[in-house]
Amino acid sequence: MSPAVHHPAVQFLAASATEKHRPLIISLFAVFVVATLVITVWAGRQTKSASDFYAGGRQFTAFQNGLAVSGDYMSAASFLGIAGSIAIFGYDGFLYSIGFLVAWLVALLLVAEPLRNSGRYTMGDVLAYRMKQRPVRTAAGASTIVVSIFYLLAQMAGAGVLVSLLLGITTDAGKILIVALVGVLMILYVTIGGMKGTTWVQMVKAVLLIAGTILITFLILLKFNFNISDLLGTAAKNSGKGSAFLDPGLKYGKTGTTKLDFISLGIALVLGTAGLPHILIRFYTVPTAKAARKSVNWAIGIIGAFYLMTIVLGFGAAAILKPEDIIKSNPAGNTAAPLAALEIGGGADSTGGAILLAVISAVAFATILAVVAGLTLASSSSFAHDIYANVIRKGKATEKEEMRAARWSTVAIGAVAIVLGAFARDLNVAGLVALAFAVAASANLPTILYSLFWKRFTTQGALWSIYGGLVSSVVLVLFSPVVSGNPKTSMFKGVDFHWFPLENPGLISIPLGFLLGIIGSYLSKEEPDKGKYAELEVKSLTGVGAH
Repeated sequence: MSPAVHHPAVQFLAASATEKHRPLIISLFAVFVVATLVITVWAGRQTKSASDFYAGGRQFTAFQNGLAVSGDYMSAASFLGIAGSIAIFGYDGFLYSIGFLVAWLVALLLVAEPLRNSGRYTMGDVLAYRMKQRPVRTAAGASTIVVSIFYLLAQMAGAGVLVSLLLGITTDAGKILIVALVGVLMILYVTIGGMKGTTWVQMVKAVLLIAGTILITFLILLKFNFNISDLLGTAAKNSGKGSAFLDPGLKYGKTGTTKLDFISLGIALVLGTAGLPHILIRFYTVPTAKAARKSVNWAIGIIGAFYLMTIVLGFGAAAILKPEDIIKSNPAGNTAAPLAALEIGGGADSTGGAILLAVISAVAFATILAVVAGLTLASSSSFAHDIYANVIRKGKATEKEEMRAARWSTVAIGAVAIVLGAFARDLNVAGLVALAFAVAASANLPTILYSLFWKRFTTQGALWSIYGGLVSSVVLVLFSPVVSGNPKTSMFKGVDFHWFPLENPGLISIPLGFLLGIIGSYLSKEEPDKGKYAELEVKSLTGVGAH
């Protein structure tokens, strides 16, 4: 059974918020789901070509894409995971906000514009431009699918926690059913709407999420008369840890291992964004590289404001809730923001509290649905365009066949995400996303940067870099405390087969990914195609000949 079953925090939610106000809660969820499905069907009717399905016909403006990128990035990890980490670990939880935000500078300065100029629909297009098509596209497709599934796990875990909290569901079977429902909705969004539908859903969700976060932030600050010092002081006192709650070291400074874990996490967060497939494909939805660059600027502004507010959410939850209530409601702290909304609205027995809880939870659910759609689209696009069309069919597949393959792969990836999400429901969603960032930074980023900026890079270097980074990061995660060894937060609690001490593999796997790319290129007998590199350099930097 879940740790939440016998706890008063969940019992009072089940008794009051759900029984008294269940029609309101279900109505809000239903309104969002129906509205987004209508948008998806509308967009699906306009999706006629592969360009429409993969890149939304390249018709979105810089602001629209910036809003959609923000929607993709402000996931359940941001809204639920970061607030929970701050509420439990104080300053050390707040480090997630900083890492996620700084990461955008790498994406803006190194990747956004060259990638938009060089590729067509996927990351594999850029990597295969001057390499051997089939092996490189296979590797790019495999990496994209693995990274997306790690990220999907986080969203599925968030969905299970959120809806079960809201509806008072305490059985494991009920939570697994919720995960399955999210998976089915995600499959519908992608198969019907493609990139157009997913982008519009992301924009709607981004507006709702920002509005909901502003509301809760305002109410928390109002409770403390807009005195940040008073808010932080109350949070520190209420946490039971005193001033240590506001100082570094509560989670990452205890031992040498946790200090290394922090460095590993920081590297993964800062470098991971520029290798995330569902973020990279967003740069293809705008008409020009200039628009891609502007959309990143918009995204930085929107995301920056949002992460400032997550700090208030996290410390606000710590100030107005008991830490044991947060932890026992969900061991990883993922319910801190919804519980804070309930409390700030007047408590469990109040209509205001129930309404606020329902609104915030519906917004968080919207967040999850939109992000899983974006992730699934990235995976299915890579499978259909890179693996099916260019590897299996050797470039001879028609657009219709390619889009059919994309839709079937969406169903398969959705099924895998549902099964794995059922196991991941008690893990901190911010931690799970950090793992996705580590895999992306280890396997994708080195290959992208070397392809764009290093003349000597070869096919063997690309394969060594992708597979080396991918295998090392995944193996280290499998044998880390995230999967086994920690009785409170591991995916499999009753067993212990971990030998890697860090929770995040980035410290080892990211340098290894970069190093293997260099070694593989220098040991390769293949002569780099300097003419192709010159073409790619001109295309990536100027946009001449871009799609």
